[in-house]
Amino acid sequence: MRILSGIQTSGSLHLGNYFGMMKRMIDYQENNELFCFLVNYHALTTVFDAESLRRQTYEAACDFLALGLDPDKSVFWIQSDVPEVTELTWLLSNVTGVGLLERSHSYKDKTAKGIPASNGLFSYPVLMAADILLFGGEKVPVGKDQKQHLEIARDIAIRFNHTYGETFIIPEADIEEDSAVVPGIDGQKMSKSYGNAIEIFADEKTLREKVMRIVTDSTPVDEPKPLEGNVLFKLYSLFLDPREKIALKERFLTPGLKYGVVKKELFSLIWEYFEPYRKERKRLAQDKQFVLETMRKGARKAREVASIYLERARHNVGLDYWNI
Repeated sequence: MRILSGIQTSGSLHLGNYFGMMKRMIDYQENNELFCFLVNYHALTTVFDAESLRRQTYEAACDFLALGLDPDKSVFWIQSDVPEVTELTWLLSNVTGVGLLERSHSYKDKTAKGIPASNGLFSYPVLMAADILLFGGEKVPVGKDQKQHLEIARDIAIRFNHTYGETFIIPEADIEEDSAVVPGIDGQKMSKSYGNAIEIFADEKTLREKVMRIVTDSTPVDEPKPLEGNVLFKLYSLFLDPREKIALKERFLTPGLKYGVVKKELFSLIWEYFEPYRKERKRLAQDKQFVLETMRKGARKAREVASIYLERARHNVGLDYWNI
């Protein structure tokens, strides 16, 4: 099974990134054909400072490698190192209806929050479709918020195949319901752009402050705490196995639980969980040559696969005029 997914390099990676996609991708590499990439073309829709984009892209590569992505067991690359994706985006654009893109919830949400309504933001799903179809992705781990984009990618692939003949594999979404939407400290979806994220590699002081700011309800200490919509319960549960989740649920439903105490526990849990990864992250950040060469090797492997699908698409649409 070929598993494929990417993550945008528009800021520090956070718990939503980790549990929504990264952890599953790292787990998949043991028994599947894993393709994983850092999405810096997409980041251009919101990042307008060149130095910030360079730094965030490099740091995201360090983050993934530190968290356990093995470049020898997977194909790991940076999106802009595989230029074939931009050509395929144009080919796909010509079978993508404007109405399909106008229905994108993500576009509406982002423009409503003040992100400039650029063509890049509007056509974001077409580039995402190219990212998937160019490498024959069969299963795509995504968060619930990206489900519609994956459905658009499927629609585009089906339309292309119908118009020009069998060219692309139709991908399937892989959504893990327990972590489909990871809430931020304010209860909205955790997002860098919303300013509500708990960063994976935040320093101790920042992490503690973020956790202590998690919104909670006003239920008195001597009453059971609600579970539905409880941000603290949801975030804490991400780090627990099934038995531990049951025990946490019982604690919340038993009068006497203090949210402040649980927040302190969650801070310690997060800090300890990522401790070994922080050490590896620090080592990688100081070995720039290794990180850059790793990404170059990944790009070479990715382009080998990309060339197969792109040449097939070019032939099927008739761009190989010399074959007349």
